[in-house]
Amino acid sequence: METGFVYLVGSGPGDPGLLTLRAREVLEGATAVVYDNLVHPQILDWAPASAERVRMGKVGHLHGFSQDEITQALIDRAKQGSVVVRLKGGDPSVFGRLGEEAVALARAGIPFEIVPGVTAASGAAAYAGIPLTHRDYAPSVTLVTGHRRTDGGDGPEIDWKALARASGTLAIYMGVKHLGEAAAQLMAAGRAPDTPVALVRRATWPDQEVLTGTLGDIAERARKQNFRPPAVAIVGEVVELRKELAWFERKTLRGKKILITRALHQAAQANRSVQSRGGIPVALPLIELQPCGHKSGVESALRRVFAFDWVVFSSVNAVRFTFEKMDEMGLDARTFGAARVCAVGPKTAAELAARGIRADVVPDEYVAEALVGALTAVAELRGTSVLIPRAKVAREVVPRALENRGARVEVLPLYENVRPAAYPEEALHALVAGKLDLVTLASSSAAKNYATLCAERGIDPQAVPCAVIGPATRTTAEGHGLPVAVEALEYTMEGLLDAAETYFKGDQAKAFSRQDEQD
Repeated sequence: METGFVYLVGSGPGDPGLLTLRAREVLEGATAVVYDNLVHPQILDWAPASAERVRMGKVGHLHGFSQDEITQALIDRAKQGSVVVRLKGGDPSVFGRLGEEAVALARAGIPFEIVPGVTAASGAAAYAGIPLTHRDYAPSVTLVTGHRRTDGGDGPEIDWKALARASGTLAIYMGVKHLGEAAAQLMAAGRAPDTPVALVRRATWPDQEVLTGTLGDIAERARKQNFRPPAVAIVGEVVELRKELAWFERKTLRGKKILITRALHQAAQANRSVQSRGGIPVALPLIELQPCGHKSGVESALRRVFAFDWVVFSSVNAVRFTFEKMDEMGLDARTFGAARVCAVGPKTAAELAARGIRADVVPDEYVAEALVGALTAVAELRGTSVLIPRAKVAREVVPRALENRGARVEVLPLYENVRPAAYPEEALHALVAGKLDLVTLASSSAAKNYATLCAERGIDPQAVPCAVIGPATRTTAEGHGLPVAVEALEYTMEGLLDAAETYFKGDQAKAFSRQDEQD
């Protein structure tokens, strides 16, 4: 058997958006991932579903696995031919035991590659609004560990006197436990007691915490606030700049736990949107989309798409299921021939463009009424033939309006909404425990299924406010006893989150949707 390969990869300090392109690339080709506790779970999703996932982390002095056990796990898997990604928080070369693991691999004859990552000090400082260097305050930065060896090794001791004499910023890793001692050493060696200090806990995560003080009082402040690791201590005058530069705390959704109820294939983008606004997405898909319709009837309609005057797509999902079925049949965009195409909004139009179809009509407002109006403005509908690929259960506004204008309409159900057979346990726990700030409902189906889930699990539906994508969903939600606190101004997840931000800023007034919802 051929020897495998090991990638020693830095996953960054927490925020999955800080993962490097190279790190993601090697993850996508992994057959085994050996990861630390500080790795964001979303990062693991970039590894193939078939890849072995092995958690071998450490938390402070509580070691679940010895370093020798971790190193041996890498060697054993590589010798079995695996492509192993050793995923470590931060940068593996900065207090990440990279040297020990790389040396062991080299001596075992295992080929490897080192993929650096954003180190904890850099991430902590940036997300706390603290530049590590500044030409007016800090011409240098020194990284030092505050974690003492406990294995009896002969490594050098920390020269606190030299560090105290340095004129720049000092970043102390893993320093919470020995913070008082480190501060005392620095002050004894000449650093002023009023030197600013910032402790950054869970750097770059939505629940990041920052505690500021001085060398003289930071240890006592940390004790009183029960400030726990993992944390980085930043020492120096640059900490004062945080008063002006603390951008991360200003995110309106920061630390808010937002339940995402969209179908699994749509949840990823919603999760990223919540994270980019500082929130904590909790994925609980309440809808599962699956193909439906009589095979021969569906195939017959799609083979004669070219014969219709218009094809109307009222959602991204309609585009997706249409083209997935066409692909299965060996068809592509050429099947549309001279048929003209209408998309309900820019996202649907973009989905069509990705499939090689440019929409002829995209209404300014993404509602059924506007769609019909836009079609009427460019063509005489009387006598025209219109195909509408869509969900099995959907509003009849567009078909009826087109028929009232004399069009011959054929509705083609391609998919249907069903409740998932199972739900993520972590999300259910958050819901049952009341650890959520907002529930997002992007369709009437999601609202119905959420109400049903609450009834089945004995959850008080009034416990968490709901954000809905538009008036139809609001009507359904309120009809099922759900507390609607937020209503989007436009039918996009971004629009819904915009409204959520307004809500959390303290404007409790509901916005009114200009959009139509589609499952």
